[in-house]
Amino acid sequence: MTEVTIIIPVYNGSRWIDECFQSIVNQTYKTKFQVSVYNDGSQDNSLELIEKWRTAFLERDIDLCVTGHNDQSPRGVGWSKNKAVERSAGQFLCFLDIDDIMDKDRLLKQYQAAQAQDNVIVGCRFHREPVGSTERYTRWANNLPHGKLMTQIYTSHGPTVIMPTWFCSRSVFDKVGGFDEGGMGVPEDLIFFYKHLDLGGTLMRIDEDLLMYRYHQTSATFSVKEETIWNIRLEHLQKQVLSVLSEYTIWNAGRQGRKFFRSLSTDNQNKVKYFCDVDLKKIQKGYYTFEESKIKPKPKIPIVHFTKATPPFIICLKLDMTDGEFEKNLASMKLTEVDKIVTIPQSSWDPVSYKVEMKIFSSSKAVESEMLVNDQNGQIEVAEDQIIVQLKTYNGIDIDQRGYSIKEILLVISDLYFIS
Repeated sequence: MTEVTIIIPVYNGSRWIDECFQSIVNQTYKTKFQVSVYNDGSQDNSLELIEKWRTAFLERDIDLCVTGHNDQSPRGVGWSKNKAVERSAGQFLCFLDIDDIMDKDRLLKQYQAAQAQDNVIVGCRFHREPVGSTERYTRWANNLPHGKLMTQIYTSHGPTVIMPTWFCSRSVFDKVGGFDEGGMGVPEDLIFFYKHLDLGGTLMRIDEDLLMYRYHQTSATFSVKEETIWNIRLEHLQKQVLSVLSEYTIWNAGRQGRKFFRSLSTDNQNKVKYFCDVDLKKIQKGYYTFEESKIKPKPKIPIVHFTKATPPFIICLKLDMTDGEFEKNLASMKLTEVDKIVTIPQSSWDPVSYKVEMKIFSSSKAVESEMLVNDQNGQIEVAEDQIIVQLKTYNGIDIDQRGYSIKEILLVISDLYFIS
């Protein structure tokens, strides 16, 4: 049985094939593994160069599987990855772009990590080529605290564990159902990422630089419009976060905060208690008037100094852009950014895999009791008038002691959500 398959979509990748494939041959993972390449209608000599590596792979006991099509129009990254996985044999999948280069220990270390935990996407640190490309993004992705991999999932940076470093079990891939096949302009990695989390999946990053992640203008990333990503992020935030909040504050009364507000559904707009800011000119206006609203009189949202606002906050400011002033203000609020498990999706509640220990309080009986959610149907057996006053563990991981309503069991509430 093949334990690991490297999944490589290729479209006109001839200039990078030798470097990429040499990094595969150099792997310290010595057990037999497979490389599954899908050629998405390359118009250069990619196929010819790929076949030249077959002998070198055989000498290393690496099975090379090459499939694809000859149409002039590529079908997209999502399609290509799905087809490469379809023809693969590994119980674990290592995703690799043809323009990237793996460190010699990548397979070994990510395989060991993925074996140790179920339902996880394992990533790693990386460096960019050319040096200095996307410095803010690289710094954020490499140094985001592990506890925030599950919370800072709505920023403009995208997935907190970046796609070119992904390593997961086949069961993780199958549970999600593969990548979106919409083709050019579709952020298939972000869509997969959110589905994985919605299904109770977790994230892990190995804090070692195990990949050279190349930056160039022909990358598929540049075909995705910012507005497309914004809409996907917003849809998920509204469904998984705002739907269970009764009210919240938007941190930023400026352009980005107003854009966020205007993009919301009417129900979620009505939950906005404040805009908050540090700009005295904005604060002195007193209110933000939603002029585009069809409601009369026009809705007005108070604008207050951030110290006067109340959590939870939707942060519509970019981190690492104000010489530390914003971060200093944020720290002064002593807010909680949940750094454990964020989502407990009802759709994937499993009586064996998902165990939640909690204390509940019945508003009618005013008594406390302990309960382990682990019945045969995987249901949360509590009455509508009961409130969870202490959520203690999720899959054995300790969680902050906080109050939750029954409707909020789908989400471990945080004080902070970053959208910019």
